Amino acid sequence: MIVYALNCACGHSFNEWFDNMADYDAKRQAGIPCPSCGGTQVAKAIMAPRVAKAQAAAPAPACAPGGCGGSGMCPMMAQMG
Repeated sequence: MIVYALNCACGHSFNEWFDNMADYDAKRQAGIPCPSCGGTQVAKAIMAPRVAKAQAAAPAPACAPGGCGGSGMCPMMAQMG
């Protein structure tokens, strides 16, 4: 499924779902009615692609309450090495 932003000849904007680009082409030739005015002269509007946001990295482990002294290497330093 794909959603297209459409504009009618009167300047109304609306979104419509289609199975694929061929489905859009077939329905456009048959006439896609504008929900505001019913006009069937519609065209795809310029659209920006939707890009998923990156997932946040896992939080770094916290140091022991008394610090890292005597326990070997600091957990933060172990991640960097």
